[in-house]
Amino acid sequence: MSLIVMKFGGSSVADAECMFRVAQRITDCYKAGNEVVVVLSAQGDTTDELIEKAREINPNGSKREMDMLLSCGEQMSVALCAMAIQKLGFPVVSLNAWQVNLRTDSRYGNAHITKTSAKRIREELDRQRIVLVTGFQGISREEDITTLGRGGSDTSAVALAVALKADLCQIYTDVDGVYTADPRLVPNAKKLQEITYDDMLELASLGAKVLHNRSVQMAKRYHIDLEVLSSFKNVPGTIVKEVAKMEKVVISGVAMDQSIARIALVGLNNEPGVAYQIFAKLAKKNIDVDVILQSIGRGDSKDISITVTREACDEAVRVLEENREELGFEYLNVRKDVAKVSIVGGGMLNTPGIAASMFQALYEEHINIHMISTSEIKITVLIDEDKADRAVRAIHNKFFD
Repeated sequence: MSLIVMKFGGSSVADAECMFRVAQRITDCYKAGNEVVVVLSAQGDTTDELIEKAREINPNGSKREMDMLLSCGEQMSVALCAMAIQKLGFPVVSLNAWQVNLRTDSRYGNAHITKTSAKRIREELDRQRIVLVTGFQGISREEDITTLGRGGSDTSAVALAVALKADLCQIYTDVDGVYTADPRLVPNAKKLQEITYDDMLELASLGAKVLHNRSVQMAKRYHIDLEVLSSFKNVPGTIVKEVAKMEKVVISGVAMDQSIARIALVGLNNEPGVAYQIFAKLAKKNIDVDVILQSIGRGDSKDISITVTREACDEAVRVLEENREELGFEYLNVRKDVAKVSIVGGGMLNTPGIAASMFQALYEEHINIHMISTSEIKITVLIDEDKADRAVRAIHNKFFD
């Protein structure tokens, strides 16, 4: 007997037909003799619909109240799925985040899990029940409901797998594994049988929508094997693990992120401590910064460009403008019409010419590069958003055809 944690995304439980398909998949796993814990996301576009309802009432509603509202979607999903499983004749119970003591910090809208308990779930499993748990949410030290950010149900599932010492954590989605690019955008994208935690983490962080990046971080830290597979097709998925059989693969995939904005601080004082002041003030407001580019100083001044999520852009601009005199910049140049395109692969470090090939693909498509960021296993470029789809296809063709 194995203990398996299964997670189903919003498209997997979008309507009654999908819900019964998921219920059948869950009960098949249970009938095979396994202990089964299931994490569910909100149905379909429920979260977007709740956000829109909030905007109709108050476009500037507090993050705390938004979390209270958005947590409703997952509660609906687990209750409805439990009803479907009951109809199929199996013992089941649905639980909320507070019932499994899934604790987080107090960063509303993007909370991080601090601890969770297996006690209540273990009790229900010992009663031979299938256990359904709300994804995407937790409880803060102040006993407030928090949410983990878009895709956070993946992280909920991995956290429970860690607490329960599960044998496997399966992430069910609308694609049947991890591909070298989004197959909906790149028809000739190739499915990977295995991928390393490091490569998957980079892809997830850079915009690949298959897994929440923090779920991969947690799986790597606690050595939880993940399997990404389809809730619509009964075929093998992709295993995410420490070591994968990919020695001959230089590039694991191409990712795109269109949810970012670029902020350039122009005319900063060219002196020690300026960068520290900028990033300390943003960090104090829990604003994450991704790509950073500093220009060569021009006499007494220099420029620093950063990327943040589009959602956090307005607040970042407000923080910087409020401290304009202290930071000493001339003006901000803000662009929300940009996208990040990246290649990821553990084989890049020892393979010359990778960057040249990527830049050649963009040149051949007449796509200009605004910023470049590199590491041992990734190269990221910032380009115009309206050229992002074309860039992904061109780069993928350059490396995989």
